[in-house]
Amino acid sequence: MKVPVSIIIPIKNEAKNLPRALASVSWANEVWVVDSESTDGSQAIAEAAGAQVVQFAFNGTWPKKKNWALENLPFNNDWIFILDADEVLPAEAEMEFCEIVCDPGHKVDGYWINRRFMFMGGWMKHAYYPNWNLRLFRHRLGRYEQLTEVATESGDNEVHEHVIVKGETKQLKAEMDHYPFPDVSTFVEKHNRYSNWEAHVALESAVSQAGSDSLQHKAVGARRRLKHFAQRLPFRPFMRFCFVYFFQRGFLDGRRGWYFARLHAVYEFLCVAKAYELRKRGEN
Repeated sequence: MKVPVSIIIPIKNEAKNLPRALASVSWANEVWVVDSESTDGSQAIAEAAGAQVVQFAFNGTWPKKKNWALENLPFNNDWIFILDADEVLPAEAEMEFCEIVCDPGHKVDGYWINRRFMFMGGWMKHAYYPNWNLRLFRHRLGRYEQLTEVATESGDNEVHEHVIVKGETKQLKAEMDHYPFPDVSTFVEKHNRYSNWEAHVALESAVSQAGSDSLQHKAVGARRRLKHFAQRLPFRPFMRFCFVYFFQRGFLDGRRGWYFARLHAVYEFLCVAKAYELRKRGEN
């Protein structure tokens, strides 16, 4: 008997990652793959694994892919789990999920899961760990926060937004592996897009701060407030490096930790420069 939980996997050209992600949730009784017109055979891979594939057409602003899926897919289950194509659930998640979603009297409405970042061939045991995301929840009670209403040119999928659940939330025991950066080039490409989003949100700092107050995990909310505060300080790229390398003890990850921290400093510099550029455009 499969576990009565609906899995949402948002994709665009994820043929390399998708088989691994799908295999890790083969025990779920419903899997939805939300595609953005992939051209690399991703749809065929999903269908061969028994997933249902729907196409998403982005209007450039809102909603993005995950919230659109939450609003429009005809789920057969009360509980859903959102899994990115570059993430993998461990085998023990099946039993833990089953204990939660099969209990009709369950009082908790959402669960955070910790992610282990893989970079340069290994798990970053210190930098960016722990990394909590709210992914398992009753679909009628959870939606992603909206931190900006403008077109950010950052893609059609939620990245740094978090799910807000109308109810109690707790943490899962299982941790999932995250393979976002198979190489440095991918890191640079992704963070060039992410910095577009960061720059636009920085110009709407009041909205960003309000979002941090509604997050239901103390560590995640604190990190959001810290980012909001740091936006007003000088030397942000250097501070980002220090945060990852020293405060998060990235130096214990060896050379990979050094590269990881330096790349995040470059990312922060892009955010600063793009926010300044947007501000100057507005003044002109």
